Amino acid sequence: MKKIFFLFSLITLIVACSSTDGDTTTNDGYDRTILLTHWANNIIIPSYTNYQTKLQTLVADANTFTTTPTEANLLIVRGSWLEAYKAYQYVSPYSFGKAEDIYFKEKNNTYPTSATAINTNITTGTYDFGLISQFNKQGLPALDYVLNGLGETNAEIVAFYTGTNAAKYKKYLTDLVTILKTNNDTVLTDWNGNYKSLYIANNGNSVSSSVNITLNNFLEGFEKDIRAGKVGLPAGKFSTGTRPQDVEGYYKKDVSKILLNTAVKGAQDFFNGKNFNTNATGPGLKEYLDFLKVVRSGKNLSTTINSQFENIVTKNAELSDNFRNQITTDNTKMLTSYDALQLNVSYLKIDMMQALKITVYYVDSDGD
Repeated sequence: MKKIFFLFSLITLIVACSSTDGDTTTNDGYDRTILLTHWANNIIIPSYTNYQTKLQTLVADANTFTTTPTEANLLIVRGSWLEAYKAYQYVSPYSFGKAEDIYFKEKNNTYPTSATAINTNITTGTYDFGLISQFNKQGLPALDYVLNGLGETNAEIVAFYTGTNAAKYKKYLTDLVTILKTNNDTVLTDWNGNYKSLYIANNGNSVSSSVNITLNNFLEGFEKDIRAGKVGLPAGKFSTGTRPQDVEGYYKKDVSKILLNTAVKGAQDFFNGKNFNTNATGPGLKEYLDFLKVVRSGKNLSTTINSQFENIVTKNAELSDNFRNQITTDNTKMLTSYDALQLNVSYLKIDMMQALKITVYYVDSDGD
């Protein structure tokens, strides 16, 4: 149960230092049990199930490639890697419970990955993906390097899997996809076991309740993983210069915008309570805010937030598929997208969380 003691110590500190009651158990009339049931059954578990399916395909295609390392098979495994990467964007916000215990987010998507350290792992054959020091040597970014970054051409990359050290490269690729699937299986099994009922039953409004934990993770993901990680940090928002080397999907080059837009869509879908597998919607943050009749500047807050999500999509459409090129040729468009994301951070983090009487307990340390 890693980080649990720290989390509850942090929550206790926040409550003790707060000028308001951190429990805020006032009944606002909204049925949180129905909300949590919808989130679990129709959004979170289906998202993890979809990721599991994509990882199963990735494992199979990686095995085919390592058995028969051709350029054609390389293209196939690259395609399944991208599909898995897109599917991951939908589970990233739900990194609590078993996902938190096993450092699911860190093991899946710590970037920039370390090419030098990966090469050392491959050469020595000695590594333990359970260690914190190995976060930036595994996951989807590490796969980006071993599938897209070993050479300038497909032929050059395939040569690493057919040359003198081919067995070592094949093993590393196999280990990378295997641990991704193992970690997701662990989280999904827990959700399909006792955790779902515990999650739904924890329907209060204390800082340790399921709604509060879910929203803190959702908001932290939107602010730090999407706004800062995918856009702000590489665009130089938090440094003295730009950092194109820090973009997501660095070696594939043309997938950064795809991953950003997928994550934004996942965030908006969750806000609206949209089922993962269908166009149907159920209880969600939009419905919750509308139930409470929350208004900002004469309009429903939910309308303002959704309008800003659409504005984000519009600004992102102006970006190149290749964020490395976008940053070096016209970084102002990256900063414009950042500003659009930041505005919705304000609506969600300040207006929404205050209206729902939910304490923000994650630490924002990116300097904004």
